[in-house]
Amino acid sequence: MNYMLVLLRHGQSAWNLENRFTGWVDVPLSEQGVAEAKQAGVLMRQAGLDLDVVHTSLLKRAIQTSYWALDELDQLWIPTKRSWRLNERHYGALQGLDKKETALKHGEEQIALWRRSYDVAPPELPSEDPRHPRFDPRYRSLAPDLMPATESLKDTVHRLLPYWHDEVVSDLRCGRRVLVTAHGNSLRALVKHLEGLSEDEVAKLNIPTGVPLVYELDAALKPIRSSYLGDADVVAQATAAVANQSKV
Repeated sequence: MNYMLVLLRHGQSAWNLENRFTGWVDVPLSEQGVAEAKQAGVLMRQAGLDLDVVHTSLLKRAIQTSYWALDELDQLWIPTKRSWRLNERHYGALQGLDKKETALKHGEEQIALWRRSYDVAPPELPSEDPRHPRFDPRYRSLAPDLMPATESLKDTVHRLLPYWHDEVVSDLRCGRRVLVTAHGNSLRALVKHLEGLSEDEVAKLNIPTGVPLVYELDAALKPIRSSYLGDADVVAQATAAVANQSKV
């Protein structure tokens, strides 16, 4: 038996538009982001996708993307599961900073290290900073040692995988067709696991906003094939835009 998994990075957020590091800051979709989310639903409908369950993070840009995509697909009624483990990577003290201005200050090489290295985390967010997760009611049930003040991609992989194994794999094994609507780095972490990417390979991986990535998985939940929905040139342009965000 084969299994279907769809990964969808949220549409452009207000801070994507402003080219800021976002992380766990809960910013909404921009107008373009809403349009991208709706178009994702159109693409899934045109591809004849029929979903059974959706998993999202606790951040509104992913939740809103899921809503608009499923609305276009006419499947708003399917069960939704949400978890902090699908949140974007926590960018620590970089959150809210303009990416190009930060690159000018610290140099493109340092920004590339913070953004794309596997095990180097940005500077920590001080515990007394109001942006720290301990001040956010949605994380009040988390143990203090689970609340990040910054994360590398390696950290993101480690906190995502328990949810993958406990929740998403459980749905797939039941034969459910699963949509995961999340973020650039949490989805990069998941793709690394699915495809067995090396640290160097995942460093070069860019996931465009608002474009469904459809996987067919075998009985061992290993990819048989995968592809983005939509025009290949449009997907390539969107992917390149992500890669160029912090270039001076």
